[in-house]
Amino acid sequence: MIRDNILEVKRRIEAACLRVKRQPSGVKLIVVSKNRSIEEIEEASLAGITDFGENRVQEALSKYKAKLSIRWHMIGHLQTNKAREAVRIFDVIHSVDSLRLAEEIDKRAAKINKIQDILIEIKTSPEATKFGLEFKQAAGVIKEIANFKNINAQGLMTVAPLVDNPEKARPYFRSLNELRNEINRLPVIKQPLSVLSMGMTDDFEIAIEEGSGMVRVGRAIFEGGL
Repeated sequence: MIRDNILEVKRRIEAACLRVKRQPSGVKLIVVSKNRSIEEIEEASLAGITDFGENRVQEALSKYKAKLSIRWHMIGHLQTNKAREAVRIFDVIHSVDSLRLAEEIDKRAAKINKIQDILIEIKTSPEATKFGLEFKQAAGVIKEIANFKNINAQGLMTVAPLVDNPEKARPYFRSLNELRNEINRLPVIKQPLSVLSMGMTDDFEIAIEEGSGMVRVGRAIFEGGL
């Protein structure tokens, strides 16, 4: 079942790319494996998935110990006191939402001689439960992060609000793309932000149409029902 679900999600990714004349190779499928067993993750890996996303550091640690040949992404809210373990196990941290957290990640990465790939989380949703930098904060924080020697800021991430129609998420994804373009035009930006991580099971096709380069899909992979 998992293999079939992966094929269906990939088909829909390709179709979304074709609609806006993008190359499907430009979209990375990250399978969200929170609350999933090692056996389920292995099944997805055997079906060709290389990248998996976790929401909690402690759960990810138990899976990391299985030493699977995959890349781990931290996609949930990260507390500063969990930065040490996060830096140790995650290839990419998507949810950097403050300068303080970035400083801690940089410090922890330096101690293990690692350049940590990160994304800056932006709050596009009006929902109080969503995390991320406000739009007006983003450029200043990214400018400061560019000075850290053990962090590689690759792009931006967001979580759209829950909506009853995926089309209603489009403005939030579009606004993140526009913000990325605005920041990249600033003279203070040393390295252009190339990655947008946006879109989940219910809205990943809309996110792709609006420029997403990473989609985070879990339920559609492990439960189907697209």
